[in-house]
Amino acid sequence: MTTFSILGDDNPFLHVSMQRGDKIFCESDAMVMMEANLELKGRMVGGVGRALIRQFVQGENFFQQHIEAVRGDGDCLLAPTLPGAIEILEVGERQYILADGAFVAATDGVEIDAKMQSIGNALFGGAGGFVLMHTKGKGQLAVSSFGNVFTLDVEPGKEVTIDNGHIVAWDARLSYRLSAATSASGGMLGNLVNAATSGEGVVLRFSGEGKVLLASRNRAHFQGWAAGNAQ
Repeated sequence: MTTFSILGDDNPFLHVSMQRGDKIFCESDAMVMMEANLELKGRMVGGVGRALIRQFVQGENFFQQHIEAVRGDGDCLLAPTLPGAIEILEVGERQYILADGAFVAATDGVEIDAKMQSIGNALFGGAGGFVLMHTKGKGQLAVSSFGNVFTLDVEPGKEVTIDNGHIVAWDARLSYRLSAATSASGGMLGNLVNAATSGEGVVLRFSGEGKVLLASRNRAHFQGWAAGNAQ
């Protein structure tokens, strides 16, 4: 049985312990080290259609890495793209929706499915574009954040406002809606002006019961930093 564990404190590795016949899939270029009993291959997950969605809509890679313990038990180390923490989630009774770039790896029993969201949320919410990645199945899922990870419990009757740039993943049972950051009662124009002057802009409001994983750093800031350093 495959088990995930976190190795290190700052910018950790994902340590994967596999038994003969086990399989995992992970984001392209995630593999850092693997033992001789393991075999690495690049494959499409979910067929050409889903692979194209990941590449052109989500900005992820067409192929993902598949690691299989073909010759016996073995371990491997994976590293996420984002400089920050890794969180291991148990998928099964609880399913999750992932923000862009959060996926690191999953055991063979977990599927990552693509689902459309509303045009308004796609254009202005910044929570994954027109397509969001939903988990299905049962097993372990590893996600990464920019900075540290904090798990927030949303309770019934207590709506929570979150800057979408800090969202890593959330419980699929939660409801969410697009909103201006301010709760001012001055109408749409007043809310937009207050949102712009406060520096927060558009946020997501979650309600229901479930967990939201938050990053201590804003993902949009990291993307800007990465683009600047790539030049």
